[in-house]
Amino acid sequence: MIGMRWKINAAVILFFIWACKHETNDVVEGVKTKYLIEAEELKGIAQHPNIKIIDFRKKEIYEKEHIAGALNIWRTDIEETAYPYEGIMASKIQIETLFGKLGIKTEDTIIVYDDNGLCEASRLWWILQNYNFKNVKLLQGGILEWKLNNGFVTTEIPEVNATIFKLTEHPKMQYHISKEQVVKALNNYTVILDTRSEDEFTGKRQKKGAFKAGRLSGSIHIDWAEAINYKGDMRFKSLVELENIYSKLNVKKNDSIILYCHSGVRSAHTTFVLTQLLGYKNVKNYDGSWTEWSYFNDLPFEKDSITILSK
Repeated sequence: MIGMRWKINAAVILFFIWACKHETNDVVEGVKTKYLIEAEELKGIAQHPNIKIIDFRKKEIYEKEHIAGALNIWRTDIEETAYPYEGIMASKIQIETLFGKLGIKTEDTIIVYDDNGLCEASRLWWILQNYNFKNVKLLQGGILEWKLNNGFVTTEIPEVNATIFKLTEHPKMQYHISKEQVVKALNNYTVILDTRSEDEFTGKRQKKGAFKAGRLSGSIHIDWAEAINYKGDMRFKSLVELENIYSKLNVKKNDSIILYCHSGVRSAHTTFVLTQLLGYKNVKNYDGSWTEWSYFNDLPFEKDSITILSK
């Protein structure tokens, strides 16, 4: 009994030491941010009851293997379905209900990972930031990094007990911008940054869900995946590399920047890169992105190429 009490106390002590230090973790070379966590660090706190790990991948992939204790969320779980197009972020009530069903409490710290360079995980980070929930971290390198560090994976689905999860009453929507706000900003010295692939940007490719091909008028382009080692370990590139990549856009860190992609997922990732790793001050992610914009025939757009429909 004494031994068991010591193990519990030790876990609590380790958690509180971690909680006090987490805002200075250096997990991108040259960058300090409170929203990233390394696999080795997660291994030390993963079993703490106030740590909730979220596997942000499709259910069938999650069921094949996932970090022990991880809960599963996918894009459709955090989308509002009342629109004639997909991708709009879920309401505050929808997020509260989802997290409550998953057994996540308001005071918990959420660790999110995926297998796609944190592109998927960043969308959840972005939504929670907009709703003023700050106790969320992204696992650098995702599940690949976890396994490379001998982290335990399993097929076992954790049992959960429903809880009460509450977000703040009046969210700031810190990194969010709506279609109506984008329209007003188009001719207002605002940088419009398209984070899709080159083929989507030029209009050569039309992804499923879009109503036509093209881009917002006046957009400039950078592929979101430029920020990570996409064909390697899926980690963020170093600060020096990131600064070099984004400096080519000739955009200043105090400029007003609106990001978009197909449905606001890839651009949420770039929102994280610009605001949390590179220190850009005035960044908003257009929630509906091209999927919403392409639905309205009266909104201005540009296109360079003959279009090929694709999934």
